[in-house]
Amino acid sequence: MPALPAGLTTRPLTREDSRPLFELIAAQELEDTGRVDIEEADLVSDWSRPRHDLAARSVAVLDGDRIVAYGELVGSDRADAAVHPEWRGRGIGTWIAGWIREAARRHGSTVVGMPVFVGSPGDRLLTELGYRVRWNSWVLELPEGAEVPARQLPAGYVIRQAGQDDLAAMHDVLEDAFLEWSDRERESFDDFTASTLGRPGFEPWNLRVVTDAAGEVVAAAVVILSDDTAYVDRLATRADHRNRGIAQALLVDAFAQGRRHGATVSELSTDSRTGALGLYEKVGMVVTSNYVNRAIDL
Repeated sequence: MPALPAGLTTRPLTREDSRPLFELIAAQELEDTGRVDIEEADLVSDWSRPRHDLAARSVAVLDGDRIVAYGELVGSDRADAAVHPEWRGRGIGTWIAGWIREAARRHGSTVVGMPVFVGSPGDRLLTELGYRVRWNSWVLELPEGAEVPARQLPAGYVIRQAGQDDLAAMHDVLEDAFLEWSDRERESFDDFTASTLGRPGFEPWNLRVVTDAAGEVVAAAVVILSDDTAYVDRLATRADHRNRGIAQALLVDAFAQGRRHGATVSELSTDSRTGALGLYEKVGMVVTSNYVNRAIDL
């Protein structure tokens, strides 16, 4: 692994770094994509999970007291990283990629990857380092003024705000669905509640569920409100209740709730493992950003 430029130092991230790290990531996003999607609340939410060991899984690169780059091992095979545009071209990104590989090996991983904006300096760097594409992912937007076509729920089903007693079932529906195509460890219930209920700005309406005639939770959605944008962070239907229009009805509800609370734009993301891109495009959503997850075997 190459050395860092002279004068730079490193240390693990701490929870007090959320603001300067947000500013670093925002600068990279603006340079690469022309827009800023990250929120400081995203970092606070992720770091609030009890099982996430920030001290063992992160590194900050500093010029004096200023964080100019970072790397973080988020899961068993997923990492995030950024280098401030002013500090690119000095080998820092290569060093961070090496640090992430070593951290992943220490935690028993056999592969590690990260999302990068297609065609960005990060994408080009990882390509040069031998990283392969695992999957594509997209951010989609429902343009201002557009509506997802309404879908009537079957008889006996109800959409409503999740209550405290719904959280465990909601967590199970989401995790069971996502783990059908995502090769990762199951998220613990404590991590789920910490990163949702503990997210800055959380309000109870952010959690939506569909229940059947017996009152069981059969679908769930997590909605994040960011300025004028309602972002559907997760949405899933239990396997034995699919193909009944439940997911589309829940999506309509999620976007409507966002508008009710001040949003003018609605967004979500999906990736090529789910096969859902065409479904979202059919209801009027358009792709605004294209990412690839590049990974390397360890």
